[in-house]
Amino acid sequence: MLDGGEGTAAATQPLEWKFSQVFGERTAGEEVQEVDIISAIEFDRTGDHLATGDRGGRVVLFERTDAKDHGGHRKDLEMMDYSISRHPEFRYKTEFQSHEPEFDYLKSLEIEEKINKIRWCQTANGALFLLSSNDKTIKFWKIQEKKVKKICDFYVDLSRAMGNGPVVCSSMSTSSKPCMENGGCNESPFDYTSIETSLPSGGIPSLCLPVVVNSHETSLVAKCRRIYAHAHDYHINSISNNSDGETFISADDLRINLWNLEISNQSFNIVDVKPANMEDLTEVITSAEFHPTHCNMLAYSSSRGSIRLIDMRQSALCDTHSKLFEEQEVPASRSFFTEIIASISDIKFAKDGRYILSRDYMTLKLWDINMDSGPVATFQVHENLRPKLCDLYENDSIFDKFECCLSGDGLHVATGSYSNMFRVFGCSEGSTEATTLEASKNPMRRQVQTPTRPSKSLGPLPRVLRRGADTSGVDVNGSAFDFTTKLLHLSWHPTENLLACAASNSLYMYYA
Repeated sequence: MLDGGEGTAAATQPLEWKFSQVFGERTAGEEVQEVDIISAIEFDRTGDHLATGDRGGRVVLFERTDAKDHGGHRKDLEMMDYSISRHPEFRYKTEFQSHEPEFDYLKSLEIEEKINKIRWCQTANGALFLLSSNDKTIKFWKIQEKKVKKICDFYVDLSRAMGNGPVVCSSMSTSSKPCMENGGCNESPFDYTSIETSLPSGGIPSLCLPVVVNSHETSLVAKCRRIYAHAHDYHINSISNNSDGETFISADDLRINLWNLEISNQSFNIVDVKPANMEDLTEVITSAEFHPTHCNMLAYSSSRGSIRLIDMRQSALCDTHSKLFEEQEVPASRSFFTEIIASISDIKFAKDGRYILSRDYMTLKLWDINMDSGPVATFQVHENLRPKLCDLYENDSIFDKFECCLSGDGLHVATGSYSNMFRVFGCSEGSTEATTLEASKNPMRRQVQTPTRPSKSLGPLPRVLRRGADTSGVDVNGSAFDFTTKLLHLSWHPTENLLACAASNSLYMYYA
C-alpha cells in the first residue's frame, strides 16, 4: 500500500491494460432491454468464477478456462506466464432466475426483481454457493453438477417373470436410439414409481415399466437452499459475508441485520440509526462490509461522507462506533451540492484489512484504519464535472452510485465514471499512476494524457495525496460526457491484474 514494500518498485510503472473478452456486446443501433442491464458483479475468492446479476433477476456464472489443463485440474500458477502465453479466458457456465417481481399487499409496494448484490460463499463438496439480493429478499443458492438420467420404457412379460422362465424385456421406446445402447435393463436401476397395468385376453397381467438409465453427461443445477426475507423495511443496499463462514450481514438505509446462513427465519439487528422522530433523520446507511479477517469487526458508510468501524464484542446493539473516519470540511468550499456529493456510495476493505477504500460522487478515498484523522490518499475521478453539478442535479445523475474495488496486492484501486469510462490509480508510495480507460474492445482508444500531479488545494490535511485530476471538460475521446452511459459496477480479480466491468448489458474484461 502507501507504506511501500516489495511491490512498490513494480507499482511505479503504470499498468498496461489490454482487452481480454466481452460477453453480450450489443451491435450498432441495437436497443438494450432494461432487464438485461447488469446490476451486480463479483469474483469468487479463487478468481476461477465470476457472477453477474441483472435487472431481470437473473444470475449468470462464468468459469475460468485458461488456467486448467486438459484433465480439468488447475496448473501451478507460478509456472505460467500469462503475459507471454495467453490472456485470461472465461466461458459461460450457467444462469438461473434468482428473483421474481413481487407485490407487498400490506404496503401496496411493488418489489423489483433487480439483483442489487451478489456475494460468494465458501465452496463445499465441489458445489458453488452464493448469496443474491434484491431490494427486500436475500437468497442462498447452491450450484452443483448432477448426472443426467434418461428414462426408457420396457415391456415386461410377467407370464415368464411369474413362472420359471427368465424375464424378457422388449423395447417400447419410440426414440431413434434403442434403449439397449444405454446399457440395457440388466445394467440400469429400475424405477417402479410409474406402472401401467393391463389385462390381456389370457388373463395374465403385463406391465410397462419405466427404466432410469444413468448417462455420463452432467448438467449444472441451481437450487435455492434458503430465503431470508421480511427483515428490512427499506431497500437492501449491501450484503457481506463474515470470515467465520457462518454469518453475514444485510444493510438497508437505517438498519444492519446479522444472519446465520443456516437460519432463515431469524436475524439480529446490530445497527439501528432510525431516530424516534423521522424528521430528525440526518443521514442514512449507504454501504456495509465485514472485515476480511476479524469476524467481530465491520464498517459501514453514510450519506454524510463518514465511515464507522464497529466492534461487535462491545455490545449486542452496535449503535456506538469504535472509530469514525471523516474528512474535515473546508467552510469556504461549502455549497448546495456539498452534502450530496459527499455521500459514500461504496466501501471495500483491502485484502489485509488495514485499509478501507471509499467512493463518493467525485473522489476515491483510501483510509488507514489506524489513522482516523483523514484519508491517506484522495483520487479525483471526474473533477472536470464540478462546474456541471447543477445540470447533474437536474437530470438526477448526481445520485448515481458508483462502486469501487482494490487489487489483491493493494497497489491499485479502480472505479467507474460516465461515457462507459473507468479509472485505475496506483496507491503505492510515490506512485502517480492515473489511467483512464473505456469499456470497449480498445480501452486506450484516442487516449489523452491526464494530469497526475497533486492538486494545489490540499485542504486541511497536507499529507493527503490528490492525484489524477482532469482539467478538460470532455472525456478521453474528446467528446462531451454521455451521462446515459455509466460504468457503475466493476470487480478486481483477487490475485491477478484482471478487471471485469459492466457497461449496460455487456461484460468487459481487461488484464494487465
